[in-house]
Amino acid sequence: MGYFKVLKISVLLLIFAAIFTTKPMIIGHRGVKGHVAENTMASIEKALEFGVDGIEIDVFRIKSGEIVVFHDEKLRRLTGANGMIEDQTLEQVRKLRVKGRYPIPTLEEVLQRLDGKVLLNIELKGEGTAGPVFDLLTAFYRQSNWSRDKILISSFNWKELDTYRALDPEMAIGVLTENDLGVAIEKGKTLGALSINADHHLLNEQSVKQIREAGLQVWCWTANRLPDLERMFELEVDAIITDYPDRVMD
Repeated sequence: MGYFKVLKISVLLLIFAAIFTTKPMIIGHRGVKGHVAENTMASIEKALEFGVDGIEIDVFRIKSGEIVVFHDEKLRRLTGANGMIEDQTLEQVRKLRVKGRYPIPTLEEVLQRLDGKVLLNIELKGEGTAGPVFDLLTAFYRQSNWSRDKILISSFNWKELDTYRALDPEMAIGVLTENDLGVAIEKGKTLGALSINADHHLLNEQSVKQIREAGLQVWCWTANRLPDLERMFELEVDAIITDYPDRVMD
């Protein structure tokens, strides 16, 4: 990206940030996916450097029982290996490298590194993740700076959200959706969720009003382009999940 294009983007961002005084939380998507390989410790470290309000990660439960931070069911796109992430043991996972370079972290390692410094949005990707994540977080509440108010549990797999809610009536939950907002809102009300975490394309004045009237926060994903970021500011969403948090951070 050329110098003058970067300058133009920076100026425009400063203008709309000044106009819209309700500043949303800025959440780094899979760390900072736009800069460093997703869901890696290096990506999480870069998110901290940018001064994000929170970090979103994805988790699976693997064959040996651990919870690892990884987005895809299949290994191929991120590691070049064959097979499924859930079929791996921790010993096998330790030998894999994301984009040929970065180790796959466990959720425990991420929790230890962040130690409650920023909000952590844990997306439950695989089946059977809710119980182990609950157990791990419960242990961390007793021995670290983590507390429930620093965690958001989200998922497209609403059965996992049901399981988590049964285990923890107080946890903040985000209902992820990419299509039917009405159904997601009803699910959010049933769960006593904190937020609807919607594809930013679904959001407009009417849909944001609908979510808020249901008593839910509006979180959007994954807004990266300047026009999309500007529109999310205009809608005064509560949180923006983005690959490029540096584009909207002070």
